Amino acid sequence: MSASGLVLTPIGVVEEQGECSKVRVYPSFAAGLRGLEAFSHVIVLYWLHGHDNPEDRAVVEVTPKRHPGAPTVGVFASRSPARPNPVGLSVAEVTEVKGSVLRLRGLDVLRGSPVIDLKPYLPRADAVPDARVPGWTLRGA
Repeated sequence: MSASGLVLTPIGVVEEQGECSKVRVYPSFAAGLRGLEAFSHVIVLYWLHGHDNPEDRAVVEVTPKRHPGAPTVGVFASRSPARPNPVGLSVAEVTEVKGSVLRLRGLDVLRGSPVIDLKPYLPRADAVPDARVPGWTLRGA
């Protein structure tokens, strides 16, 4: 994947989706999984390949569908999959790391999605107890 000199190299792919998902990391990146089993959760950055088209990449305003009564907001104030760079983020529980395969619980990613990075979830750095959000985000899914 390339845009303006920026190159993203997928490190793996989501092979199974559901309550328990399977991510296969490509052999050349498998050593990067070393030590991940010590973490309870992982942040999965992935490519929203179903939204990688000119129409979805042109979206700059959305009305969040999963939040009844939500106002129209800028795409960067939403979790819409239609966006200029279709990068998704999901936090999932690590249930197994075996060879180049990750088994994850709670991964909200479609089968076939290219995985572009994995990062261990660190409560100290990734949870913000007093984060402020608009009221509409508290309604819906």
